[in-house]
Amino acid sequence: METKMSESWLAQPLFAPAEPPHRMSPLALAYLGDAVYDLYVRQFALSRAGRKPNALHRETARYVSAKAQAQAVRLIEPELTEEEKDMLRRGRNAKAHAAPKNTDVLDYRHSTGFECLVGYLYLCRRYDRLERLLRMTLGADAARDAGTAAGREAGSGAGAEAEGGAGTEAAREGEGMPHE
Repeated sequence: METKMSESWLAQPLFAPAEPPHRMSPLALAYLGDAVYDLYVRQFALSRAGRKPNALHRETARYVSAKAQAQAVRLIEPELTEEEKDMLRRGRNAKAHAAPKNTDVLDYRHSTGFECLVGYLYLCRRYDRLERLLRMTLGADAARDAGTAAGREAGSGAGAEAEGGAGTEAAREGEGMPHE
């Protein structure tokens, strides 16, 4: 059974932030956004049957690396509101004290912007919007799996239909981050 983020424990932060999200440091928002996105991707990986721990780690790493998050930014950017683009910019332009070790500086900045946006939407409790954007980052993988889950729930075989290209627009267009 597929559960929307707004219906899960994730929708209820355990602690209120010390200040409103729009006033928080973009790096603080990125700190939280990193954890929220990581948890989302881990749940997605676990939703796919038959995964061993090492395979789960590899699956998760495909989405949470700085390079993959930079690709996610390019994927979701056309869909963002002006407020969301501003938050993405704030995160991207934030001055991190550490230099990236295993990635390009530009990818690192874009991934920080992405994490900042995720943290911001989470703290603003805009869970439906957050989930919509996060699903876009998983692209055709999530659309296919959602179609398969819907088919299992309905018992109608709709999952096979979604895999054949009748799923979401993202699945039809082959969008989503490329596999490494």
